[in-house]
Amino acid sequence: MVAKLDAAEAIVKHEFTQFDQVNSEGGRAYCQDDWPTFHSQRLGQFLTWPAELLHSYAADLDAADDSGRNLLTEKYARMMASTEPERYASEIEPHLPTLSEERIAAQERIIATQVQWAQDFHHEYPRLGANMRLLHTADDTLDDTSFETYLRGELGTYSSATLELYAAMIDDCLARGSNLTAQTVSITVGLAGYQSLDDAESDQSN
Repeated sequence: MVAKLDAAEAIVKHEFTQFDQVNSEGGRAYCQDDWPTFHSQRLGQFLTWPAELLHSYAADLDAADDSGRNLLTEKYARMMASTEPERYASEIEPHLPTLSEERIAAQERIIATQVQWAQDFHHEYPRLGANMRLLHTADDTLDDTSFETYLRGELGTYSSATLELYAAMIDDCLARGSNLTAQTVSITVGLAGYQSLDDAESDQSN
């Protein structure tokens, strides 16, 4: 567990370094200077991942550095396919790595599963859910992007090897009847000092 925590922490630090270099339109975004929130949210996600997946994504980040790419920039750029589709098609998409139809189909299968998990979580923990992203791409605005859109942008930055391992994790969760959203939020609220999801949910009304 210590080795996994160390690997996850290293990834979060590496991501934040790339996040710091993202050039936001209209100036630097306040969240780029909010390490505590970035740390807890991303660590909560990565601690649900198996070690092999962590190592694969760490290699993706290293490879991006070596080739002059920024995976965090690419993630937010891909999200513009929903929020600014015309601009994305003309100005952004030509500069991003092309995703095959097979790759997109694999991502969409994952996204459908995770959006359902997130929806189930929102129903079970409505107060916690209210503090999370909107769920569906159809509800995106320029200022508020959904979980679905965010996930689509993120998956689009993974290498083929990382996506394959990620899909295997999703399939394992399905086989075990687990909800990855619940696992992630449980870890995140635990990092904030709560004993359980129920405790965190109850505290949202205070």
